Amino acid sequence: MPDRTGGVPQRVVVGISGASGVVYGIRILDELRALGIETHLVVSKAAEMTLAYETDLTPRDLRARADHSYAVRDVGAAISSGSFRTLGMVVAPCSVRSLAEIANGVTSTLLTRAAEVTLKERRRLVLLVRESPLTLTHIRNLETATLMGATIALPVPAFYLRPESIDQLVDDGVARLLDHLGLDSSKRREWAGGRASIPENER
Repeated sequence: MPDRTGGVPQRVVVGISGASGVVYGIRILDELRALGIETHLVVSKAAEMTLAYETDLTPRDLRARADHSYAVRDVGAAISSGSFRTLGMVVAPCSVRSLAEIANGVTSTLLTRAAEVTLKERRRLVLLVRESPLTLTHIRNLETATLMGATIALPVPAFYLRPESIDQLVDDGVARLLDHLGLDSSKRREWAGGRASIPENER
């Protein structure tokens, strides 16, 4: 596999936890494969339920999209160790329960253990937190995770790019997530600048 980062293996850990928006995790796996990046997937039990609600995929179908997948209770898996080098980890979607565990150092599953390893090794951790409205506890956990080095990315649509479909909205979000891992998605669209039309009587 080509090495573009001075010796760091071209691997990304992908976590999918039990919040709405499992399509983001699916698309990330597909795009990383297109980029030639090796993927290591861990899916929570709640995420498997969400997968059934939101898609026609089975857990086996989802795992087939990754190069390697692990049971969420397999805390002895490769991705649980800092010696297993990666470019970083993305959790998409990230439930507020997973956020709370990550922010407070509770590693009850392989997903949150892998996230903790990413932080302690000073690698990139991107959390697509899916919750609204937020409680004060959520906000404090977001702050703590940010202070620890995580990037909090909310699934906020970029309407200024004038998306023509939900698929395009998701692809735009995935491209931004991969930006934060230092990867250039083939689906990336960027703002080229522009000027809104202002009525003469308001100038």
